[in-house]
Amino acid sequence: MAFRTYTPLIPASPPLPHSVYDLMASPSMPHSETSTIAIPDEAHSPSHPKHEKHEGDRPGHITFTDSTRAARDLTLTRTRTHESHDDARPDLSFPFGTTDLNRGGFTNEYRAVSETGYLPADLALRPVPSHVYRLPQALADPEKARELKQMKLVTWKEDDPEDPRNWSSLYRWYITGVCAMAVVQVAFASAVITGDFKDIEAEFHVGNVVTALSVSLMVVGFGIGPLAWSPLSELYGRRIIWIIPSVIYVIFNIPCAVAKNIQTLLICRFFCGIFASAPLTLAGGTISDVWDNNERGLAIALFAAAPYGGPVLGPIVGGFVGETVGWRWILWVNMIFAGVITAFTMTIPETFAPVLLRKRAQRLREETGDNTITTEQELFRASLSQIIVETLLRPFQMIVTEPILLLMSLYIALIYGLLYAFFFSYPVVFGEDYHWNDGMVGVTFCSVLIGVALAIFVTPRVERDYLRRAAEKGGRADPEDRLPGMMIGCWFVPISLFIFGWTAPPAVMPGGGNWVGPVSSGIPFGFGMVIIYFSANAYLIDAFPGYVASALAAKTVIRSGSGAAMPLFITAMYHNLGNGWAASTWAFISAAMIPIPFLFYRYGRAIRARSKRAAA
Repeated sequence: MAFRTYTPLIPASPPLPHSVYDLMASPSMPHSETSTIAIPDEAHSPSHPKHEKHEGDRPGHITFTDSTRAARDLTLTRTRTHESHDDARPDLSFPFGTTDLNRGGFTNEYRAVSETGYLPADLALRPVPSHVYRLPQALADPEKARELKQMKLVTWKEDDPEDPRNWSSLYRWYITGVCAMAVVQVAFASAVITGDFKDIEAEFHVGNVVTALSVSLMVVGFGIGPLAWSPLSELYGRRIIWIIPSVIYVIFNIPCAVAKNIQTLLICRFFCGIFASAPLTLAGGTISDVWDNNERGLAIALFAAAPYGGPVLGPIVGGFVGETVGWRWILWVNMIFAGVITAFTMTIPETFAPVLLRKRAQRLREETGDNTITTEQELFRASLSQIIVETLLRPFQMIVTEPILLLMSLYIALIYGLLYAFFFSYPVVFGEDYHWNDGMVGVTFCSVLIGVALAIFVTPRVERDYLRRAAEKGGRADPEDRLPGMMIGCWFVPISLFIFGWTAPPAVMPGGGNWVGPVSSGIPFGFGMVIIYFSANAYLIDAFPGYVASALAAKTVIRSGSGAAMPLFITAMYHNLGNGWAASTWAFISAAMIPIPFLFYRYGRAIRARSKRAAA
């Protein structure tokens, strides 16, 4: 289907309303005298055929000039997206989980900037980006489209002080720092208790596996909590979900610290995980709220490193605290840390554009009495059953039917699980073989932090490489252009495991500086895991732009399952197989994962073409 551009004079009351699906805006539009609106050819046809075709069939275009604007019931205003936003990339501020996408489709309302602060609703909607082109029901039905034509969607205005993207850079970096530290804190909490397992085992007369559940159950909570916090934050805003679960999480540290039996400790650690998962759910979205997708490279790098750097800090602090004042003070220290961070999160204002614009629409309706002022989320809010399907059922359906999501989630889960495996293999090597105390064992994790720091330095450069590839393709990169980072980082994980296994006893016995070998293995691991996660997470977002919430929920559940399972058998594995072969087993498994990014880089487009949910 060929593109065609013309400037018709549109009657005030056309017999069949134009079903407009996309507002073609660019940063240069404010300097143009025309606004280009894309509409499907079916809108010109009296027969109005079924609105479903493949993405390769592109609709025609109509150019509305100043004279034709006046013929519309709603005046078209020059509209663009924020200068730092790329329309070709998914908008992470869109309420994926709580919007009825079948009825309303997608909109750029939450990123658009207009002169009047309004956008005609029928011109703002577009299909969900996927292999199959399907008009939203609100546009495909002539009667609904006629009603929709009278609605005005609220947008940001030029230099709007309420738009989080217009806040000062210093303030946005403050918000980014608080978000990153909140993720570090909850990740820290999951591993800090490993600093003194021996005293817990002795006091409650339990074995290592039962004690390891204090880590596993909290990580399980990390996987369950986001299934509730994500849709709730879309409905009620991020700020309230930042505060309430975090306060409850701080409170649940108290019964952990004063527990009289192992059951109390384990149950309360599980609930700590559920409520502590709120920052894990919100941080990435909050950062995306204040930084547009062409300017958030370093900010997202910090976020990508936080869930992996936080657990590494846990044994370092927990080892010395447990050795000096006992395991209960580990939990008191964690509660103090959590309380301080929670106090800072209370200073984060509401940043979620759909909620901010919804409140503005409500205020404008009250002030003007104009009930046509609204937002897409108000027009097309999903029902409770749809939200349940989106958050609880579709993620698992996609795991089964989408090979990209399945293999990428498994890869991320392996890396996450190996991180928690280190918390139990390091004590075997350095505690049992080198006879170091818990504090010194904790210090060995500093090598992983060095690797994470190197990754933070590299990931913005990986992002710039992606932007360069996008520019070379006319501004529309393929999702596979996200994979070069994984193709670099995937080699470092098996290398680190081989170094760890075969420089540890009995291959290299303790003595002199022989500890340098197994300790240094943490550097390539820390570097590789952050680079892999950064690229894989971005690839999933770009590959499933219409199902981001479900894809990330599936990834989170699988990742948390792996992180929860590893602590339960790693110690026994190292005891039974020996350090060399236990580490090598995981090195071989991670080496077997290396082809995944290369195969998707080569065949990803063809795989996506066979999917109904993946980007075309």
